[in-house]
This record gives sequence, structure tokens and C-alpha cells, in this order.
Amino acid sequence: MTIPSIGFAEGEALLNWIDFTEALAKGHDLPKAEIGDTFLYRDPDTLLSRSAWIDGLGLAVKTATIFPDNPEAGKPMVNGGVCLYSDQDGTLDALVDFHLVTKWKTAGDSLLGAMRLANPDSRDILIVGAGTVAGSLVEAFGAAYPSAQIRVWNRTQSKAEDMKVPYPQIEVAHDLERAVRSADIIVTSTMSSTPVVKGAWLKPGQHLNLIGAYRPDMRETDDEALCRARLYCDSFDTTLDHIGEFKIPLAEGIIQRGDVLADFYKLDAFPAYDPAAITLFKNGGGAHLDLMTSRHILEKWRAGS
Repeated sequence: MTIPSIGFAEGEALLNWIDFTEALAKGHDLPKAEIGDTFLYRDPDTLLSRSAWIDGLGLAVKTATIFPDNPEAGKPMVNGGVCLYSDQDGTLDALVDFHLVTKWKTAGDSLLGAMRLANPDSRDILIVGAGTVAGSLVEAFGAAYPSAQIRVWNRTQSKAEDMKVPYPQIEVAHDLERAVRSADIIVTSTMSSTPVVKGAWLKPGQHLNLIGAYRPDMRETDDEALCRARLYCDSFDTTLDHIGEFKIPLAEGIIQRGDVLADFYKLDAFPAYDPAAITLFKNGGGAHLDLMTSRHILEKWRAGS
């Protein structure tokens, strides 16, 4: 038996963002995932493996190698792959490109949150940050909000200008506060450890969608934003005690656990758009999303074969 090996370009050709968000939503109808991470180190290099098992969907192990010196030799810093296993007998179902899974998982996770919370007629979308994730956000949010103007702000403005080459439809925002105040949806994908978007800039009807912070010491918005907004996330298990966005204000008593109203395992608790409310969604990621993404990619591959 030949095991499928699905590369980046091959997988990209099979996928669309609306179908993908529906697959993520359906994945959360299944029993809650068991997840686990392992790390191995050889300074300065790292091997990270994230695993998940969802009853009815299967198992996945996503392995990443992080070699910081690689760019000096013209090689990517991060490499890896995803092994997808059968839920029935544990046999290997497919090998899926690491970068393909990461791209669609990350942007699709935030898109699902926005599609459940933000104004469905959003016309002004601001992406804060101009790294690799920002490009996938332009694609994802452009698919879901085709009438919206997407603008990109970055601390180093030239990087935002560079994004106009692959994405000529975007505009570059020069003043962050002004751009935040006018946006319907604000999506952050920075590497900042201190708040970038201020709660004082927000207004009723806006949706703030946070991606970048992934460590206990990292935040992209401030206490005022959390206190003014209705709070949601993709998974309580991967955000509340693990990421500074919630972990720090919880420890300091700024917010309580009950203030984070629902995660994707209770999608029916995500309310319809309310123009009188500010909503905030925290994308925490997790291996269960890698599994859902990989399974969806394999299903699309099989349907197209």
C-alpha cells in the first residue's frame, strides 16, 4: 500500500477557506482531543512534536525542527512534517506538508472565530503584522469578506509595503491607532511581548482577533481591551493557563475564568453579531487543530484522486 505524501502546492490546490472553517467547526462536534507536546534540545536547535488523538477522527503527530542558523545557509529555519494515523487501526494514513498544515490551521482558526463573532458585512479589515502569517490572513479574510478593504500595518513599514507585491489588493496603514479605530475587524499576528493594540482605541461593533502571543510572557493587547470586550477562544486548554494574553490578567485578577465565555467546543455559545458589543477572540492553536486540518486535507486529496 502506498502512503500518500501531500506537498504544499498539491494541498493548496485542493482547499478553500469557507469549506475549511466548516470542517474545523465539525471537528469540534467530536469528543474532546487528547493532546501532548514534547521538546528535545541541542542548543540552539529544537525538535518539537505536538500530538493529538480525537476519537472518530484519528491521530496526528506534527513535528517541527527549529534550526536558527539555517537562514545563513539559505535554508528555512523551521521544517517538519505531519504524520496522520487511522483511528481504526493506527496505521499511517498520510504524510502532510508541515507548512501547509500550519498555514491553514492558523489562519482558519482565526477566521472561524471572526465568522462567528464579527460583523458579517465587515468592510474594513486591519492586519497588524506583516510576517508569514499575515499573507495567509489576507487570503483567508479576503475569501470570507470579499467586499472588505484589507489594510496591513507593521512596525517596520517597509515590510508592509513589500506585501503589496504578492497581494496588490491590500493597502498599507501608516497610523496604527487611526487604523484600529476605523476597522471592523482587527487581526494581530505579531511577535510582541507587550500590548500593541490598546483597548482605549476600540469601539462597539468591532472584533479583535489575536494570533501572535504564544508564550506565557507574551501579549498583543492590554487589560482595558479585555475588560471592555466579550472574550472567546479556540480552546480553554491551550489558552487560559498557557498564553500571557489570558494567563497574566487572570493571575492578576483583572479578569476571571468565567469572563472567557466559550471556546470552539461550545460554538453554539458564540453569539450572533451584536453592534453594541466589542468581541475578542484568542487563537491559541493546538495539536487538535493540526489533526483536524490534516484529516480535511487528506479527505480533499482522496476526493480529487
